[in-house]
Amino acid sequence: MPGPTGRVLTLLELLQSGGTRTVTELADRLGVEGRTVRRYVDQLLDLDVPVESVRGRYGGYRLAPGYRLPPLMLSDDEALAVLLGLIAGRRAGLTPEHTASETAAAKIRRVLPKHTARRLDALLESLDFTDRPGEVATPDTGVLLTVTDAVRHRRPISVRYTDRDGRGSERTLHPYGVVAHSGRWYVTGRDAGIGEERTFRLDRIADARTLPGTFEAPPGPAPAQRLLSGFATAEYRHEVTVRIQGTAEQIRAHLPAGIATLEECEPPAGTDERWLRAELRAERLDWLPATLASLDRPFVIERPDELRDRVAAFADRLASFARST
Repeated sequence: MPGPTGRVLTLLELLQSGGTRTVTELADRLGVEGRTVRRYVDQLLDLDVPVESVRGRYGGYRLAPGYRLPPLMLSDDEALAVLLGLIAGRRAGLTPEHTASETAAAKIRRVLPKHTARRLDALLESLDFTDRPGEVATPDTGVLLTVTDAVRHRRPISVRYTDRDGRGSERTLHPYGVVAHSGRWYVTGRDAGIGEERTFRLDRIADARTLPGTFEAPPGPAPAQRLLSGFATAEYRHEVTVRIQGTAEQIRAHLPAGIATLEECEPPAGTDERWLRAELRAERLDWLPATLASLDRPFVIERPDELRDRVAAFADRLASFARST
């Protein structure tokens, strides 16, 4: 059984987990009487830890909200969850700055008890991933926080943006939401200058400032769906339309929402099977024959004619490979 100092630290850990804890609950967890809990609370108050007393039937003790409390006390499970979250977030491009996630992990690792640190080190040294970390584009932390605050409070923002061709511009944006997708961060919203919905990469925004006023977000798809629909309808060299026999689930396994849009269409004469029309835009067509073949479903190419020729040539190559000895 830990001594009084250890129980005071345990009390601090319990309060850090959030919410209001009753005296009875704390006494049971600490293995002491209620008046001892109150004495431990007084010791925390003497250390300038802001413990609040909550009155009423369900009263007890809680920490004052918004207080940055040292020392941070984590259980083994909590420490593991935080460190693995930092690693996964860094690999997936979900941390705005790589250095910040690395220094945060180092700080947590440094203050852990030795036996916990050794066990976590063993796990991290043994852990591997099937995917390799790729290049990720991380936004400026200040820009990210400004944009997300504007999303939450429905405030317009002014941004300095550089497009993929290197052209800079200043825009007024009504931001609907922030989306993390494939190692990049995006903001979706209405570009007030042209009166249309647009999607912007956050790493290409050099500065973001909140403007006076508010706006109302229109009803419709969630920001993530808006982003994927925008990708599927973006301006590229080729416009492709293919009718495919199958369900949305079967087709989406090979043509996800970020690549193609799907809609119901009439089946060919003489069949009652379900058919969907897939529409997408592509800069190149060379990847589509193999993708359509991987569907393993009947399909009809509506456009472009060049894709029909590529699919026929692809089929001839496969047939020649199958006949070779």
